[in-house]
Formats: sequence, C-alpha cells, structure tokens
Amino acid sequence: MAPQDISKLIVRTSMKDRAAFDLLYRQTSAKLFGVCLRVLKDRGDAEEALQEVFVKIWTKADRFAVSDLSPISWLVAIARNHAIDRIRSRRSPSANIDVALDVADPTPGPEAMAVAGGEAERIHHCLDELEQDRAAAVRGAYLSGESYAELAERFKVPLNTMRTWLRRSLLKLRECLER
Repeated sequence: MAPQDISKLIVRTSMKDRAAFDLLYRQTSAKLFGVCLRVLKDRGDAEEALQEVFVKIWTKADRFAVSDLSPISWLVAIARNHAIDRIRSRRSPSANIDVALDVADPTPGPEAMAVAGGEAERIHHCLDELEQDRAAAVRGAYLSGESYAELAERFKVPLNTMRTWLRRSLLKLRECLER
C-alpha cells in the first residue's frame, strides 16, 4: 500500500470511519506488531501492546498531519513509544533517597582523616594552653558530654562559675586556633 493511501486511511480514521480503521489495521498491524515485539521481547506482551497502540491510533488520528513524510513513521513512533512506556511502567519506582544512606560508608575517607588528625592536634595543643582544670572542664563538656551541673559538682564550683569557665575557655580556644 502506498504512503498516500495510508495517509488517507489515517485521515478517514480521524473522522471515525470504521471501515478505514479496519483496513488500516490489516495493512499496518504486522509492521507495528514487529516494532512492539522488538522492543518488548515477549510475544504476549507485544500482542497486548499492539491492541493498545491501535486504540491510541483511533483516538489520536486527528493529530496526524498529512505531509511528505511517511505516515508509517508516525504509526511506528506511536507503537515504539507505547512499548517503551510499557517497559518503564513495569520497573519498580525508584527507591527513596533515604535508602542511599544505608549504602554510603559513614566513615571519613583518607583525606578527611588526615585533615581531622591535623585539626585534632591543633585543638589538643590549644587545650594544653588552658589552665588544667579549665581544660578538663572543656573536655568533659564537649568530648565526654557531661552537663554543666555535673561539671560544677565535680569541680566544686557554682553552676554559673562553670558556665563562665567554659565560655571563656572556648573564647581562648578560638583565639588559639585562629593564630
């Protein structure tokens, strides 16, 4: 069948001419089935897809623009796209991004370890510049997680005094680290 004849059948199908649609089906179904089969690789699936493709052709025939281009290309594009859509719909939806957290290694890499080692050395050097009890209080609060009240009790000072020690010690640490 000539391309212009197929174009006429598509145009008549757009006007809901059942006889034209029947003839269009008989003339093009083998080729469109081949397209579906090549994409889907399963005969039963390709047969179902072909039925759905012709439903689309029936409902979308009015979108066909008669031109010098091959009308069979338009039909093949519909079949191919539909078959690809079927494959995509079978895939499980992409996993939640939070699942990737389970895959990632939470330990720092070699570069981060080297940087952290250098920073730790600087921090320990600056802690050594503090008075011994102030340095112990900072280590207790920020490395061991002791509360201000626990530290005040351990060092036998009032709670507000402990807060002052820690605040001033952190300021001294910052000054030291900025040098």
